[in-house]
Amino acid sequence: MVELRQVVSSRAISADMALRVRIVLWSGEGRRRKDIAELLGISARTVDRWKTRFAEQGLAGLEDRSRDSGRVQVPPQTRARVIALTRMSPPAGLGLTHWSTRTLADHLRRRESITVSWHYIARVWREEKLRPQRQGTFKLSTDPDFADKVVDVVGLYLDPPGGAVVLSVDEKTGIQALDRTQPVLPVAYAAGEKRTSDYVRHGTTNLFAALNVTTGEVLGECTPARNAAHFLAFLKKAVRPHAGKEIHVVLDNLSTHSTPEVRAWLAKNPHVHFHFTPVGSSWLNQVEIWFGILTRQAIRRGTFSSVRVLIQQIRNYIDSWNETAKPFTWTATANEILAKVRLTQRNVRKLVANNSK
Repeated sequence: MVELRQVVSSRAISADMALRVRIVLWSGEGRRRKDIAELLGISARTVDRWKTRFAEQGLAGLEDRSRDSGRVQVPPQTRARVIALTRMSPPAGLGLTHWSTRTLADHLRRRESITVSWHYIARVWREEKLRPQRQGTFKLSTDPDFADKVVDVVGLYLDPPGGAVVLSVDEKTGIQALDRTQPVLPVAYAAGEKRTSDYVRHGTTNLFAALNVTTGEVLGECTPARNAAHFLAFLKKAVRPHAGKEIHVVLDNLSTHSTPEVRAWLAKNPHVHFHFTPVGSSWLNQVEIWFGILTRQAIRRGTFSSVRVLIQQIRNYIDSWNETAKPFTWTATANEILAKVRLTQRNVRKLVANNSK
């Protein structure tokens, strides 16, 4: 007991070790396990475990043990097989679209005579950062001028012409005014907001928006339809505050952006320059980032009794946004984007070639 008192009073031991020593000391003083557990904030089972360890092994029994000491060692070949199968689609005969830890463990046991637990597979996935339960999307542009357009647009973001204004323009179409059939239950303690799964549609609106890349401010306007006339009217409104400056407009390849009326207006206003994103690459347009934020914060969880209410919500959001507007920080260079696209193209070609064998 003298040795235990010396240990517990030492500043060199960990808090866990000090707790275990106190368990043994207080037990030796005749205190009940229930009282010891209550004083230390632990369970009675924990008291019993460390008393038994000390009785069997002495002070060494109170020291930390490696968590891996009792773990069955899995051969490296098995780990490699788990990783390889995870990165492949399940065999067609299984009727699965992707693996789970349990279905992969079952497949290895029944089809390949490899026995590992689903816990082991989950650990391998965590260590290798494999997430077969998740799914992303990608799209490869077929635009023959893809590289040139990327360089052009990204150049405006990273190194805009001095004194010029860069506007990112696009439309968010078909925004629905959805109303729930029952009132939304607000956030409560230990419970999130609840809403009915069914809804009533009250119509749609179309939002034209222009993001000032330098300031982050947004000009938006809702219209009942999306056509060349509405686009041109909004474009005139977007450039009007920047009279006397060179204006560069980033936009996608919709036909409404290249009508004869729009081209005629551009000819009369040579200080306005269009820069088109590559076909199928609207993600390169910064206003799309803002549309995503608008959807998450103001529309997706909204309840709108009419299109008028929806439009007012959008207007309120834009006004609030502009009060504290900050520009998005674009960091990806054109070379980095093109290198990533080339890598994706190589992976796709390799996958197509393997599937055709």
